This record gives sequence, structure tokens and C-alpha cells, in this order.
Amino acid sequence: MAANTNIKRLVTLKAAFSAFGVYFCMYGFRKPFTVASFEGLAYFGVEYKVLIIIAQALGYFISKFIGIRFISELKPEKRIFYLFTFIAVAELSLLGFAVVPAPYNILFMFINGIPLGMIWGIVFSYIEGRKTTEIIGLFLCSSFVVSSGFTKSVGKFIMDTFGVSEFWMPFAAGLVFIIPLIIFGLLLERIPKPTEEDILLKNKRQPLNKAERKALIRRFFIPVMCITLLYVSLTILRDFRDNFNREIWDDLSFKFDSSVFTLTEIPIAIMVLLILSLMVKVKNNKKAFAYYHYILFAGITTVGLSTYLFQNGGLSPFFWMMISGLGMYLCYIPFNGIYFDRMIAAFDIKGNVGFLIYFVDSFGYLGSVLILLYKNFGSPKTSWLNFYIHLNYFIVMIVLIFSVIAYLAFKKKSKSKINKKQYINFDASKMI
Repeated sequence: MAANTNIKRLVTLKAAFSAFGVYFCMYGFRKPFTVASFEGLAYFGVEYKVLIIIAQALGYFISKFIGIRFISELKPEKRIFYLFTFIAVAELSLLGFAVVPAPYNILFMFINGIPLGMIWGIVFSYIEGRKTTEIIGLFLCSSFVVSSGFTKSVGKFIMDTFGVSEFWMPFAAGLVFIIPLIIFGLLLERIPKPTEEDILLKNKRQPLNKAERKALIRRFFIPVMCITLLYVSLTILRDFRDNFNREIWDDLSFKFDSSVFTLTEIPIAIMVLLILSLMVKVKNNKKAFAYYHYILFAGITTVGLSTYLFQNGGLSPFFWMMISGLGMYLCYIPFNGIYFDRMIAAFDIKGNVGFLIYFVDSFGYLGSVLILLYKNFGSPKTSWLNFYIHLNYFIVMIVLIFSVIAYLAFKKKSKSKINKKQYINFDASKMI
């Protein structure tokens, strides 16, 4: 018995370590360019940096729509092939970005976003539907909290130390992460499939055809639409903070070096991991699904309160960026897999997490593009800092409204007396 338990723990650690490593390294092909300023460059009346961020986001946006079908129908035996192929395409596009002169190289940043948008669904497909999916998923999710800042630090270090230009730096940073990603990818491929106990506890995960995808959306139309809208809002906030971190720090008049992008994010990753890891102890899927809504309420309230305190001198810039980031990631991270993993188990849904993730995620990056266009054309004179502060308050209101509606809609769904062939009876007393 003890030996069996140790084996299970070893599998969990291996899965968490390899999934974290793959997605951590993926950011080395996605985010280093955002630490460059590309100062003085503008085309078509838009800052060059804004244009390349929009181009990559559009690639991501298209990728998520493709992923609704691609990831939901992905066969396990094809995962490692697509993982390495997509990373290779992303790195080659960064080479094109370096070689082709601006503004024509913007096209290559668009191409870069398309394959990278598929990586999350591929990685999560390895770990979903397990007894320990929550803890593995938390390690996976913590990777993009830490990796975004770390890969920016790597990018700035390459430019400062080796004199690499802003155009060649993204490709050079990608080279740093290629071999580690291959190693982590091979480790991920070797983790065992879900056991019979996993399937009993979390339902067997299987591909969804077009008719089944439509049926699932019809079944949960109102709450899924609310979740999509609030996730779009959270993605806007997260992406703006992530892409213009340097500009926000500049406006704060806070002295910093390349390490600040990592130092603020590591405590966030640790605290998010500790808080959300408590959910692993909740074995009842119905209760756990309800608790995620309470975490959402608490997280978004933290964003609003910390911003208010910062504006009124109650928080230093460093602690405001850290605490508001903590609240935002407490809301954002669950929707990258573990929230939907519990939803599938709680409502006895036939399908997989990948479809639900890519459905809500497909709209998230469209919101990021629209907010950048608004900042450039609708509010060009507003500083990055002030725009971010106002964005915080706006997103807080949106998320609070739609999270309450989603919670009530799921609660109503749980009370419905419906045909057991299509739905399960859900004890509302356990939901609340």
C-alpha cells in the first residue's frame, strides 16, 4: 500500500515538473520581445511595439479558434509531434522577425502567435482527468506567472550583456530555451495514463465531435457566456500588465533592473500555489466547483482594494504590483484548466477540458487587441500607469457582475430536475 502511494506521488511530481518545464520554456519563444522598447518606431499612426503585440495577439486569437476543434479532437499519440513542430515554427518565425526589416517583419510576429496558442491545450491534455490534476495544474499555471518575468529578464540580459539588437533578441532568447523544452517535453510524454481510480473520480476524458461540442454549449449557455466575458476581462488585464510591465514601472519612477520582472512574480506564484493547493483537499467535486467562485470573488476584490490603497498612499509601487497581481492571478489561473476540470467532474460532462479552455480563451485575445487599439487611438495621451489603474477598476466591476451571474446560473442548473440521460441531479445545498 505504501509502495503504491509512493509511486502515485512520484507520477504526480514527474507530471508537475515536466508540465511546468514545457510551458515555462514556451514563454521563451513568446514574451522576451516585450522587454524591448523599440523607441521612436511607429507605423500607420501606431507605436511599433503596440503593432507587434497586436500581431502576436491576433495570431493567438486565431489559434484559439482553431484549437476549439483541434485540441478537443487531438489524439494522445500525436501530442508530442505537434508540441515540437509548433515550437519549431515559432522559433523560425522569430528568425524571420530578425531578418526581415520593419514594418514587414510584423507578419512574422503574427505567425509566431499561431503555433504557440496551441501549446497550453496540448500540455493540459497530458494531465487532465486525474485525481491529482489540481495540484499538477497549479504547478503548470504557476509557470506562466514566473516565466513571463523570467524570460523578460533573459531578454534584457541578452541585450545588455551581449549587445544584441532588439530585433535579434527574441530569436536569441528562443535558442536558450530549445534544449530544455525538448527535455521537458520527452519527460511529459513518458508520464503514465490516468488510472482506473482517476477515471472513477474525474470521469474519462475523450475527444468531442462537432455535435457534442454544440450540445455542451447549449446545456450551459448562460453560465459559459458569463465565464467567457469575465475571462475576456481578466485576459485583457493580465495581458496589459504583462506586455507593458516595463512602461508601467517607468511611469512609477521606480529604480529597477532586469530582476524586478522576476522578483515581483515569484512571490505571486508561491502564494497562488499555496492558496489554490488547498483545493486539492476538497474531494467533493460539487463543493470544490463552488469554492472556485468564492476564490474568484476574493481575488477580484483584492485587485480593486489594492489599487485604491496604492492611489491613496497606502501601498508602495512594489507591493501594489505584487498584491494586485496576486488577486488577478487568483482569478485568472483557475480558468486555465482546473476550474473546468472540476466542472466536468461535478456535472458528469462527457468531453475534455481542452474544448472549454479554448472556447473561452478564443475571445480573450480579441479583447486584448481591442484594448490596445483603444489605448493608441482613444486615449493616446494617458500614461501607461494611469491607463492601467483605470483598467483595474473597470475590470473589477465587470468580473464581479458576471461572476455573480455565472454562480447563480450554475446554482439554478444544479437545482433543475432533468433527464438523467443528459444531466445529473446536482445537490444545491452542497453547492452553497
